[in-house]
Amino acid sequence: YGFYDECLRKYGSVNVWRYCTSIFDYLSLSAVIDDKVFCVHGGLSPSINTLDQIRVIDRKQEVPHDGAMCDLMWSDPDEIEGWGLSPRGAGYLFGGDVVEKFNEMNGLTLIARAHQLVMEGHKTMFNALVTVWSAPNYCYRCGNVAAILELDEHLNQEFKIFQAAPEEVRGVPTKNPAAEYFL
Repeated sequence: YGFYDECLRKYGSVNVWRYCTSIFDYLSLSAVIDDKVFCVHGGLSPSINTLDQIRVIDRKQEVPHDGAMCDLMWSDPDEIEGWGLSPRGAGYLFGGDVVEKFNEMNGLTLIARAHQLVMEGHKTMFNALVTVWSAPNYCYRCGNVAAILELDEHLNQEFKIFQAAPEEVRGVPTKNPAAEYFL
């Protein structure tokens, strides 16, 4: 989605991209806020029922093409019951009944995720899942707004909405601002 090209353009080398992709293999798969809000990139997995099952996944690897880790990255909620095949070819589609069961089993009140473009910046489904999209005017062509979800000390939700910067103030990156330390 442009990260490789951006690194090459900004730093004049693919080394920054290589270092970043190596570090990505060590990032957490998910997070839990105040034992109530489950944060994940994509969604749920039919092979995961509890948070403890996520905790034991060996994260220090690239995301595989299938399995629980893949599902956490690439699954999407949908207006279905149970589980369905994802048209993406990775992960699954899952319905409100799956969300309700997962939240109940783990004492959660909300699943917060990203991974799908939402024109309004955020979308709530099943009263227990929210998709937050934080890239305005995605790929410089979608015309969407972006959002950030803020939770207060009582886990009340507030969305901050923002537009893309106008083209005339974005600026054009210099041709080769590569720092000497990125060889």
